[in-house]
Amino acid sequence: MAQLITPEELHRILDDGPVRVLDVRYRLDRPDGSAEYHEGHIPGAVYVDLETELSRHGRPDEGRHPLPSTEELRAAVSRWGLNDGDTVVVYDDDRSLGAARAWWLLTRSGVSDVRILDGGLGAWIAAGLPLESGPVQPQPGTVTLHALSEPVLSIDDAAELPGNGVLLDVRAAERYRGETEPIDPIAGHIPGAANLPTGAYMDGERFRDAESLGALFASVGIVPGVSAAAYCGSGVTAAQAVFAAERAGLALRLYPGSWSQWSNTPGRPIATGGSPADITGVV
Repeated sequence: MAQLITPEELHRILDDGPVRVLDVRYRLDRPDGSAEYHEGHIPGAVYVDLETELSRHGRPDEGRHPLPSTEELRAAVSRWGLNDGDTVVVYDDDRSLGAARAWWLLTRSGVSDVRILDGGLGAWIAAGLPLESGPVQPQPGTVTLHALSEPVLSIDDAAELPGNGVLLDVRAAERYRGETEPIDPIAGHIPGAANLPTGAYMDGERFRDAESLGALFASVGIVPGVSAAAYCGSGVTAAQAVFAAERAGLALRLYPGSWSQWSNTPGRPIATGGSPADITGVV
C-alpha cells in the first residue's frame, strides 16, 4: 500500500507511539548523504546508507545496485531500530527517490506500515518544524522480515515483457533516446520500452494525486489488468514509479538490474530514439 504522511502528521505522531524515521538521502552525484544528515535531520531519524544497506556489491552484469539479501537487509533494519508494530516513515531531499527504494524493500519484506514523507525534508523545513544534528543510534531492533513477497524481473523477463505488457523506462528522456549516457557503458533503452521520467510523477517534491497519476500511466498503456514493470539506471529510482502506480491503484513490478545490468550484458539489443509511443532504432 502506497502511503504518504504530511510533515504535520509526522510531527504529531513522533511522541505518540512507536515511530521510526529513516533518512535516505542519496543522489547520483553525491551518493553518501551522511554529512548532510549530520548537519540537520528530522528529530530521531536514523541515517540509511542506500549503497551499502539498501543494495549490495555485485558484478557489473548484476547492475550497479543489486538488491540486498534478506539477511543483509535484516542486519540493516536491526541497526535502524525497527521493531514489529512500528510505523516507519522514510524521507530524502530529492523527489523521494531514495525513500521509495527503502519503502519498496521494506513493504515487500513484510513491514506493514511504511510511509513516505510527502514533500520530503524540504516540506518539513518549509512547515517550520525542528531539525536536530548529529547521529541517532537506537537500540537494535527485532522486526520480522521475510523473503521478497513478489517476484522481481530478471533480465530475460525484461526482454520478454514488451509485447506481452508494458516495460517502463523512468530515466530522463535524453538517456532513454540514447542521446547521452553519463554512467553506463552504452546509451539507449531496452527495445519496446516506454518512457515516463521520474519527474513526471511529481509536482515539485510531492507526488501527484491518484487521478493524475492514473491518467499518466494510462498514456503509456498501464491500466488495471495489464502486466507492467519499471526500470531505471540501476533499480533505485524505478521504485518511485512503483509507489506512484500504487497510489493510482495499479500494479507495477520492478526490474532491479535495470539499464546498468542490460548495458553490461553482451548480446542484449539496444534501442535508440523514439518516444513513449514510438520506439525506433534497434542497433
